[in-house]
Amino acid sequence: MSDLGGFGVEAWVFDLDGVLVDSEPVWEEVRRAFVADHGGTWQHDTQSRLMGMSTGEWAAYLHELGVELPPDEIARGVIDQMAAHYREGVPLMKGATAAVRRLADRFTLGLASSSPRALIDVALDASALRECFTATVSTEEVARGKPAPDGYLEAARRLGVDPRSCVAVEDSSNGLRSADAAGMRVIAVPHPRYPPAPDALALAWQVVDDLGSLTPELLGR
Repeated sequence: MSDLGGFGVEAWVFDLDGVLVDSEPVWEEVRRAFVADHGGTWQHDTQSRLMGMSTGEWAAYLHELGVELPPDEIARGVIDQMAAHYREGVPLMKGATAAVRRLADRFTLGLASSSPRALIDVALDASALRECFTATVSTEEVARGKPAPDGYLEAARRLGVDPRSCVAVEDSSNGLRSADAAGMRVIAVPHPRYPPAPDALALAWQVVDDLGSLTPELLGR
């Protein structure tokens, strides 16, 4: 444990989409096209609502938008298309690899993502970052997706640490709310294209501009 910044830090828990992988534009492209191709209507706030939902939750939501397929078929179709994009190259956020490896040298790392397990594994394998994470969680594996705290609480459980001794790294409104509800100190790295809502950003303990700012020394501020 490193006692920095006045509180004990045992682990850092990262989000994946929008934090380590610049996948939100890909998710939007794939799901928007899928909705249009299957009889649905994409709404102005659809992307912001989808961010942080578990697979079952967003598949049901796309069905409610008028997609003429059952949710399980929606999920399979979208995930297959996302996996095809990832196989062509995982779009890592600038500084993602360096930040993860830098922190892994000092802390235990976990990951709590709304991505399905298959995409988490593809992304971590393709980026050669899997070895840096002691535990990873997909919100498919818990009862509720973000903004509920379930994914972050499960990550802490798998890491064997108290959630209150964890620092979470998030970008989205639902992610910030989820990590805060789990009792973690939250560092926000807002995505320039999909900034979090002001009330969600206000939950952050620290707000940084990029992953290059994520260092052990940040905790001493």
